[in-house]
Amino acid sequence: MKPNRFPSRSTVRSLPWLLALGYPLMQPLHAEELEKVEVQGRAVLGSAESASQGEIGAERLANKPLLRPAELLEAMPGMIVTQHSGDGKANQYFLRGFNLDHGSDFATMLSGMPVNMASHAHGQGYMDLNFLMPELVDSLRYRKGAFAAEDGDFATTGASRIAYVRELRQPFAELGLGPHNFRRALLAGSRAVAGGEGLAALEASSNDGPWDQPEGLQRRNAVLRWSRGDELDGLSVSLMGYTARWKASEHVPLRAIESGEIGRYGTLSPNDGGITHRHSLSADWAGRWGSWQQQATAYLIDYGLQLYSAPSGFIQGPEGDQHEQLDRRKLLGFAWQSKQPRLALWQDLAPAQLSWGLQWRQDRIATLGLYDTVDRVRQHTVREDSVRQDALGAFAELQQALTPDWRAVLGARWDRVQAKVQALGGEFNAGNGGQASDSRLSPRLGLVQRWNAETELYAHWGRGFRSNDARGATSRVNPQDGSAQAPLPMLAGTRSQELGLRHRFGPGWQSSWSLWQAELDSELVFVGDEGVTEARGASRRIGLEWSNDIRLGRDWLIDADLAWSRARFAEAENGGRQVPNAIPLSTSISASYEPGSAWRAGLRLRYIGRYALEESGSQRAGGAFTINARLSWRPAPGWELGLDLLNALNTQAHDIEYWGNACTRREGPGCGGGEGLAGRLVHPMEPRSLRFSLRVGL
Repeated sequence: MKPNRFPSRSTVRSLPWLLALGYPLMQPLHAEELEKVEVQGRAVLGSAESASQGEIGAERLANKPLLRPAELLEAMPGMIVTQHSGDGKANQYFLRGFNLDHGSDFATMLSGMPVNMASHAHGQGYMDLNFLMPELVDSLRYRKGAFAAEDGDFATTGASRIAYVRELRQPFAELGLGPHNFRRALLAGSRAVAGGEGLAALEASSNDGPWDQPEGLQRRNAVLRWSRGDELDGLSVSLMGYTARWKASEHVPLRAIESGEIGRYGTLSPNDGGITHRHSLSADWAGRWGSWQQQATAYLIDYGLQLYSAPSGFIQGPEGDQHEQLDRRKLLGFAWQSKQPRLALWQDLAPAQLSWGLQWRQDRIATLGLYDTVDRVRQHTVREDSVRQDALGAFAELQQALTPDWRAVLGARWDRVQAKVQALGGEFNAGNGGQASDSRLSPRLGLVQRWNAETELYAHWGRGFRSNDARGATSRVNPQDGSAQAPLPMLAGTRSQELGLRHRFGPGWQSSWSLWQAELDSELVFVGDEGVTEARGASRRIGLEWSNDIRLGRDWLIDADLAWSRARFAEAENGGRQVPNAIPLSTSISASYEPGSAWRAGLRLRYIGRYALEESGSQRAGGAFTINARLSWRPAPGWELGLDLLNALNTQAHDIEYWGNACTRREGPGCGGGEGLAGRLVHPMEPRSLRFSLRVGL
């Protein structure tokens, strides 16, 4: 199916329209701008690359109250982070009218390593950030849209890059306590080692949550890092290790709660949950080769997940519909980027900036398994495969100042993804192995105009892509029942356009506006009765974002953001064209108060609007308004007492709602004629809680 294109059906025909408006992508970067700067806020006028990108420093992140580590991403305007299962599982993400599931259309890098997992056992692009240590984050860089040449797979809605610190001002020990047996201990510090700086951090935490079935979450996390120099001229080597195990209270039919069959925090399946680990070794080098700025990263990741879920309850039998998803892989790769900040190409124009790079990753997946289980004991193998998947990307980008007020960027990247799938088990899976590959050229174009000293205008046009699961690209047979199944392409293309404006109202207030559009060749939609996502038809989204950075006096920093979007399928399906779980409206206000005394505080207000649960839009999720707050006190140097108030209003809403088929235990197997009963599947928001922390300098 071909998507409805806007403003025309041909990208080539749309180029004059885009160019006439004057588009930006990247501001030229001159040699003197390569100096390291400390980032205190989001993108600022004169140094921003677009209206929808920014960088947030550690000082601004420190006062944000967090229920989960991945909520750090909510510092990015418009990003929503929730959870529909146990806290050891990757979060649910929403951005720009996309239900990103666990990361299918948003790319994240941590210390140069990819977080998203391709051809994952649970969901494409699975982005588990539970191993993140917020106290170690030095900066968070983000860009929205598929406009930057260095952003490749999964960066449909954008990408973020999280950098850890190279050293800590003072070693410290921190202890956190809260209700439901929440416990957290963190020990971190750095010191001079072998001509550089050594950093170590150890974290252990546990939590039962408010669930009737205690979650029993156990997390262990460690970081060892040695570095010398800085990110422009230096070397760092990092070793990280993370493990977690938990019991999950999955989303359940709302009718089971309303009828009293289970409580608000109850579960239908007594032993869902999982075990996961992520261990990595990486090295990052940066320096100069003549007049060229160079950066190289190499990494090796050992990853595993054993996930047990029963999203449909008891459709199949009295013992429940639990299944196990198994992922065991090694991931290795490298990235190289070379940048010339002052390249003289044309006599009458200022020097240009040229950057180019290579990226490669290989996923060696020993086992991708799907099994029917009872109480975590395997009963039947639905499918079991091994996959070897290679992704190679090359990109180049030229940034040129055309006049003192106009700047232009021409960029492109070429990607090739190839995979080999070997079927290892499953009654109907024997013929589903094979090879698949695809290549894609993704041009990007932009212009920026400095209207005056207080205003910049931006615009973007670009093509991007998202990879699909390699098993979907090689399978011809449904492994559940042996029916015919059409294979998916390895790569699903996207087209993006954006107009932007950034204006400074005064020395303490800066606003940005982004009017954007995205078109996808295929859509990933959650299927409630199977607990998985599937590829669907083409879709188009349009949206408007308004972001504000405000400083009041010396003590207050305020971020105020509003995001609106409209997501529609190109052709009607299941009685309508609305894309399920696409949040049309969200707004947030974050305030940080630091008077320079012993006290400091942070506050975050967030509203999520009602969204369609199925294509007709007749069933909609309820909106939710929440408040989180943080207060800390430093009674003496090196000592800090902290208090986090989470869900301060005790909002009785849901972290997530779906529409799908399921049977409760009381309804029994075979309800709804063996197909289950359609209805709302919900995962409640956690109630109000108070968490205390004590930090002591060592």
